[in-house]
Amino acid sequence: MSSHRKPHATTSPLTRRAVRIGLFAAGLAGAATAVPAQAATAAPHAAFASDHVFSHADRGHHTQTRDSFTVRQFGTVNAAAVRNQANAVSAGCSADDHCRSVALSFQIVTIAGEHTHLNAVNLSDAANKKCTGCQTLAGAYQFVVSTPTALRFDKATQDKLADIHRRLDALTRSTLPAADLRTQVDGLAGEVTTVLHDAVANAPKGDPKTDVTLHRHLDGWPQGR
Repeated sequence: MSSHRKPHATTSPLTRRAVRIGLFAAGLAGAATAVPAQAATAAPHAAFASDHVFSHADRGHHTQTRDSFTVRQFGTVNAAAVRNQANAVSAGCSADDHCRSVALSFQIVTIAGEHTHLNAVNLSDAANKKCTGCQTLAGAYQFVVSTPTALRFDKATQDKLADIHRRLDALTRSTLPAADLRTQVDGLAGEVTTVLHDAVANAPKGDPKTDVTLHRHLDGWPQGR
């Protein structure tokens, strides 16, 4: 059996206003729920979001591909805990009868406030279990936008993000080799970053250079950067 697990958690400062970044406490991680965009208000509050994509391929189901593209706009908050995770497993297949498992999760979070406390976790894990020649890819992309005042995406921004979401769906369902797939998914992540930079540039007191942060973690076979 061969198994590979390489979780990644963000631990460096996110922005000048995101005072604390670290791992969830165990209880918080278990209780984390997503707050709908409509719930964002001007009054400071605590916000929680957890997004997780899991795929599993084996001899009974040779291909499983899943992706998620979520947008959480929390408005002004005094504390936020956000978690994004992708897990892909291929098990029991062979080079002559290989499996393909792909799990991709894009999470976009916007928060506002001058002294917000932030817990951010971004994880990916791809595991091959007795699966020679299998294609297994797990990718977690977490975009955190932290601005002094609440940011609401206008229709143009929403339309651009929706278009990227559609193309992510198409890529996830494609038969591209894992190495090519990761390159194209990275390209989509770059487009998301550009869209968010543009949105922040048009916001009061927004600074695209410091207000948008991408946490990226990819894991899988064949191995690559």
